[in-house]
Amino acid sequence: MSMSTAKALEEPCVISHVFIGTDHFERALGFYTPLMEALGIQARFCERGRPWAGWQSSPDPRPLFLIGTPFDGRPHDPGNGQMVALLAPDRPTVDRAHAVALAHGGTSEGGPGLRPEYHEHYYGAYLRDLDGNKLCIVCHRAPG
Repeated sequence: MSMSTAKALEEPCVISHVFIGTDHFERALGFYTPLMEALGIQARFCERGRPWAGWQSSPDPRPLFLIGTPFDGRPHDPGNGQMVALLAPDRPTVDRAHAVALAHGGTSEGGPGLRPEYHEHYYGAYLRDLDGNKLCIVCHRAPG
C-alpha cells in the first residue's frame, strides 16, 4: 500500500465514492469521459461488460466518481433534489467543463457564474447529464 493510500485510509473523509446511474452506459461514458478530462480527473477503470467506469481523486485514491447501470437491474431514476458537485481548480475550468458537457449533450441548469448567496468566491455552473442526473461544476477559490 502506498503512503498516499495509507494516509487516505487513516484520515476521515466525508465521501468514499459517488455512483451515478445510467440506462445507457456507452452514451454516459461518451459524456463523462470528456467532462472528466476537462476537469483534469484521471480515469481509474472502465468495465463495459459489467457495465461501470470510475474516475479517482488525486493525490489520494478517494473519493471515487462512478457511473454504471443500477445493480438491481431496474431502470435508472435520477430523483429530485439530488446533485453531485464536481470540484474545479479555477473559474476557467468551470467555464470549460460546462461548455464540454453541453457539447456532449448535457443541458444547462444555470451557466457559469458567481453565486454569492453561498459564499463570496463560489463560482459554479449547473447542468444535467444525458440521463437527467443533476451536476454542479464549482470552484471555491478567489480568482488569480
